[in-house]
Amino acid sequence: MHFIGFLIFGLIIGLIARALMPGRQSIGIVLTALLGMAGSLLGGFLGTLLFGRGPGEPMAAGWIGSIVGALLLLGIFASTRRSRI
Repeated sequence: MHFIGFLIFGLIIGLIARALMPGRQSIGIVLTALLGMAGSLLGGFLGTLLFGRGPGEPMAAGWIGSIVGALLLLGIFASTRRSRI
């Protein structure tokens, strides 16, 4: 049940990140959800580094950290995609 919630959360975060990022991102709904989920994990990792929680299991970030993580990943994805063209 938690996995389905994480999928829905990832999709929402991915859609928000795509709306905030300037330019056109031609990625599908599945990649958008994966972007949001990975952004949440990246945001949790960065939050752990910045705010010093103890080492342990990887944690997901909240809304803002997830959006920041997804924006970072989307920027990296967009820059690698542009360099191939």
